[in-house]
Amino acid sequence: MERSTFVYDGDCAFCTRCAEFIERHIPTGARVLPWQFADLAALGLTEAECEEAVQWVGVDGVRAAGPDAIARLLGDSGPLWRVAGAGLRFPLVRAAAWPAYRWVARNRHRMPGGTAACAVPAARRN
Repeated sequence: MERSTFVYDGDCAFCTRCAEFIERHIPTGARVLPWQFADLAALGLTEAECEEAVQWVGVDGVRAAGPDAIARLLGDSGPLWRVAGAGLRFPLVRAAAWPAYRWVARNRHRMPGGTAACAVPAARRN
């Protein structure tokens, strides 16, 4: 059976903690795996895309990144999580979600569970 795939940065402790939360608490049929262990070519992804943001590759071929990927993951989950995913797709919420996502990504080494290894290299911080 083919499954959608949610890809995250396995080198980042904060990202890994978030992925563990997903696996424990969000009933999704998607595979949740670090990009370092994914067949990126088969998924149509690049390392650069995966280093930039979490990625969603749906069985229907739909691809999404960052908060759009999170919305897709939630939409593929249980009823309450689907509502959250639908909310994340509202234009105003989505418009606010991207700057918030980028801020978290830039500061993930400061987040709970984050480590110095989570820091995005200075050259890639905007």
